[in-house]
Amino acid sequence: MALLQLPHTAGCLVCGRDNPHGLRLDLHVDPDTGAVHLEFTPRPEHIGFQGVVHGGVLATVVDEAMVWAATWAGRRFCVCAELTTRFQREATVGAPLRVEARVESSRPRLLTTSATVVGAAGQVVASGTAKYMPVPPNRNRAFLQTLVPDPATRRSAAYLLNP
Repeated sequence: MALLQLPHTAGCLVCGRDNPHGLRLDLHVDPDTGAVHLEFTPRPEHIGFQGVVHGGVLATVVDEAMVWAATWAGRRFCVCAELTTRFQREATVGAPLRVEARVESSRPRLLTTSATVVGAAGQVVASGTAKYMPVPPNRNRAFLQTLVPDPATRRSAAYLLNP
């Protein structure tokens, strides 16, 4: 099956269209496997020093992909309980990156995820693992209300809205 674009919120640092400091990235999910994918080309404002992308920016993108994998799998928004990022090589400004995240294990109150960041030449730039806790049902309903209506994300939003 084709990838589905995931919904976004207006102010999110990673996917929000209305955040003036945001990355404005599109995330996609494979509905058959639950794997979340995104592509990201770091810009000059993402450097830590001398053209090298700040590790915190990479960790943020990895976290976003993994939280969406957990949210998709659990059909409830999640918050991060623990995040580990390992950097294997430097990422540079202007060099495209691909991120893939998936759920490794799922229990009612905790989902464990992993992610890989791969450069254009196929080399692993970074990887991450995390644990996410699903939010309570009332908080989930509030989060769902913040999703921006968008024809491109209608199918994935419907999946989350109708568990």
